[in-house]
Amino acid sequence: MLKKEKTGLVIIDVQGRLAEIVYDSERVIANLVKLIQTAKLLDLPILWLEQNPEKLGKTVPALKTVLDSVQPISKYAFSACGEPEFSAAVEKTKVNTWLIAGIEAHICVYQTALDLMNSGYMVELISDCISSRSLDNKELALAKLTRKGAEITCLEMLLFELIGDCQAPEFKTALGLIK
Repeated sequence: MLKKEKTGLVIIDVQGRLAEIVYDSERVIANLVKLIQTAKLLDLPILWLEQNPEKLGKTVPALKTVLDSVQPISKYAFSACGEPEFSAAVEKTKVNTWLIAGIEAHICVYQTALDLMNSGYMVELISDCISSRSLDNKELALAKLTRKGAEITCLEMLLFELIGDCQAPEFKTALGLIK
């Protein structure tokens, strides 16, 4: 069961033209906005990544707006764990579980999740907040990561798991985000 005190969020490479052409892109971006709002509401640590932003472009405006208080970490390795600034940020948070969202599922999401698991962290992939250019590549990445020990969740499931109680002060606001 997810606990907000031990959980952080990683947003991976939702940038430029690529973010517009991944499978079900409008829905994924809309869900990512809700996810980030939820993470901020629950005061989860958020790590935001951009792959080679000089070439691929910046994070899409819808996400950039809700990530206003978070600074992006630029990376060039496909796995964020290959970036010392990311690894230092992960260690600084003191959480043991990472929610993973972003693109592309079979490349940067896959490699980052695998490296986090190999470093001893628990990983939950948010299925409705992850995509690739093709549905086949997304499904392959989720299946392979599941076999390697990652868990699969979705936006609504993780929200209720993290809040845990309809009397929690965040409940009403969070519920409004997913309706």
